[in-house]
Amino acid sequence: MILEEQRFLHEDLERLEQGIADRIGDEPKHIRDRLARDHQIAQFLDRISSQSAKLLSIYRDADGSRSREIQQIGSGDPMEEFYKQLADIKSFHARYPNEPVENLERAYRPKKGPDAESQPSVVDTMFTGEEAFGRFFDLHACHELYLNLPNAKRLSYLQYLDSFDNFTPGAGGLKRSEKMTDQYFKYVGQVALDLETFMRKTRPLENVDKVIADFDKEFDAAWEKDEIADWKKDEPAGKSTSGAKQTSTAETVWCEDCEKEFKNENVYKGHLSGKKHVRAAAERAQRLQGASEKGGHTSNGTSKGGTSTHRLKERAIAEREFRVKRLASAMSTERSDTRVNVERKQGMTERERQQELENLFNATAATSQPKDAEDGEDNDDEDKIYNPLKLPLAWDGKPIPFWLYKLHGLGVEFPCEICGNFVYMGRRAFDKHFNEARHIYGLKCLGITNTSLFRDITGIDEALRLWDKIQKDKRKDKVDDGSVVQMEDAEGNVMPEKVYYDLQKQGLL
Repeated sequence: MILEEQRFLHEDLERLEQGIADRIGDEPKHIRDRLARDHQIAQFLDRISSQSAKLLSIYRDADGSRSREIQQIGSGDPMEEFYKQLADIKSFHARYPNEPVENLERAYRPKKGPDAESQPSVVDTMFTGEEAFGRFFDLHACHELYLNLPNAKRLSYLQYLDSFDNFTPGAGGLKRSEKMTDQYFKYVGQVALDLETFMRKTRPLENVDKVIADFDKEFDAAWEKDEIADWKKDEPAGKSTSGAKQTSTAETVWCEDCEKEFKNENVYKGHLSGKKHVRAAAERAQRLQGASEKGGHTSNGTSKGGTSTHRLKERAIAEREFRVKRLASAMSTERSDTRVNVERKQGMTERERQQELENLFNATAATSQPKDAEDGEDNDDEDKIYNPLKLPLAWDGKPIPFWLYKLHGLGVEFPCEICGNFVYMGRRAFDKHFNEARHIYGLKCLGITNTSLFRDITGIDEALRLWDKIQKDKRKDKVDDGSVVQMEDAEGNVMPEKVYYDLQKQGLL
């Protein structure tokens, strides 16, 4: 039955392509549904690859079974071969009477309605609550590992999100010699693994393996040229290393032993006699001596040009640091969104966080049941509300009683010319609108700034007349500076400053 298997594979490939086309044509609004669709398409693409490989092996016909079956059908009696195959099919179903028949058209069709609700989505169990279906990072476990590292800076989670891919000695507080531990190797590997896993979950249609391979090739090329920052080969003690490290300013001095930057030459010279510098210099000298001995042994031995074990450990750590940097730069949008989300959550109360979780759950439930609105359309005729008087609706969606409508005076109209002849229904809404943005904006358009004095005034002319009167009263009540200062002439007469200067100009003093 080689030909039947070949036909089945062709049909399966066509159904898979149709299933992918149906899903690509639909663009879900919610990120959960969009990720679920992308993961389904990724599964279909993997199945297309496997089925195509099987089909190619059938066409190659390495054992000649397909050629023999074609020759057997074409050379012998067609009816005899047909009944023979029919007997084989009947005997198979007699042995396996409950064998299910796979309906390819239904298997790859997008699930909607009750079928979609009964089948759980792969995205629901893929992400943590902090990741919010791939929108944000969840690096709390990596942050705890970082805090447990010896001599690491005590950074908050928000600060850690900004600097987890910055491995310079000044940023993380760890020197090159302190990174050569199993604990740090485990930490960097965990960060790289978490970022890679997050990229695979959020970008199922991308070839993540190719992206990681490109990162490794880039690292290998940079490592061979000794261009990896902070992991360059240590120079022998006889060579000068001044200027090897670029400092932030011209006055600062870099110490290779302490791997630290100092403000000026005097501070640098003052720290040379300290215990930390002496210990760091001894460790670096020992490391350089060991590296030179290893180099001498490998150059004289059979493994000429070989690499020391210490350098291999440095390469493994540097490779993971390089991968973390590249992955973080590739997902810079998610990183910035995570920082904003953490800042927002830190300013929320526990009640607000619970409310946000409930809203997220309700939104997820609403997207998983998109047919509820369509089901409700069939009952529109039954749910229509009889409201001939056009009464306002209460909290339950039904009109309020007519006696309540009359009690609150909702049938009385109150127009406001300042609000653009807007009509307010009822005294309560009319009194409330004087403090609303519409009325205040209308007064400001008229040049009126003190809006608190214009309550119950709805006409433009009336408001302008009142504003002119207020301005005139203010000018009248304004105290003249010349009448406050008193001046005295030579005869002892006291008078205001303005009168004094007027008389002086006239020569009467």
